[in-house]
Amino acid sequence: MKIDFEKGNGLVPAIVQDAQTGKVLMLGYMNRVAYEKTRETKRVTFFSRSRQKLWTKGETSGNFLHLSEIRVDCDGDTLLVKARPEGPTCHTGADTCFDEINRADAPFLWELEKVIADRKAQPLPESYTCQLFEKGIKKIAQKVGEEATEVVIDAVADDVPRLKEEVADLLYHLLVLLAEKDVSLDEITEVLEKRHR
Repeated sequence: MKIDFEKGNGLVPAIVQDAQTGKVLMLGYMNRVAYEKTRETKRVTFFSRSRQKLWTKGETSGNFLHLSEIRVDCDGDTLLVKARPEGPTCHTGADTCFDEINRADAPFLWELEKVIADRKAQPLPESYTCQLFEKGIKKIAQKVGEEATEVVIDAVADDVPRLKEEVADLLYHLLVLLAEKDVSLDEITEVLEKRHR
């Protein structure tokens, strides 16, 4: 990667993004030494303009940013640092320095849908999801029915903790059923949106 440290008098802006959620966590600056230390230690390190020295994010708070990858923009003068945060990123205690909650814009169900699709495309013998696909639509549909019954039982029994568990099982098995029938969550959402209008 060719990084132009000279353009900004030895510093380049480093935009830190959560590697999993995609949320922008903060902006810092790196000089060549901070960049090299980040790559070497796998903990994001910046150059503090106010203190005129290196600082590793989390060295005081324990809220480190664990490096996943660094990308350079097309001009070579800005870095995109993808990291996994260990606790809140902002010194105020907020998840991000922009006072946003650090979660993916796409709800987790869409992430799970991708995992299930991947298991269908690239089976792993030990995967429960792959075992369901191997057994076929009848077994998958049976599991949906079983989980739906459990949801009803726990709802009527007013067992909320169990209800949550069973609804999670039902949603998972529904996603497997949809994947087996090549129907996406977006298509289901589309139906719901049309009904809502």
